Amino acid sequence: MSALAKASGALKSVDYEVFGRVQGVCFRMYTEEEARKLGVVGWVKNTSQGTVTGQVQGPEDKVNAMKSWLSKVGSPSSRIDRTNFSNEKEIPKLDFSGFSTRY
Repeated sequence: MSALAKASGALKSVDYEVFGRVQGVCFRMYTEEEARKLGVVGWVKNTSQGTVTGQVQGPEDKVNAMKSWLSKVGSPSSRIDRTNFSNEKEIPKLDFSGFSTRY
């Protein structure tokens, strides 16, 4: 585990799905940008149901900040109706080295 992770306490992982007007509004690009700013890792992708889904991992406080962003902020022209979080758990190490868009 990196010194950064140790200093900030437990590492968390959470899956998310964002509902609303979240496709065709640069949501994935802004999500990737926000994740890099916060220093969390994981991925984001569009679903065939018109939602955006993904996973975020990192120190608990940073994951919580990303959860808040995914629930309330999003991209400038998006409209978030609701965000579901699942599989929230403590993890021994990060599964990803960065944050990426999946297709």
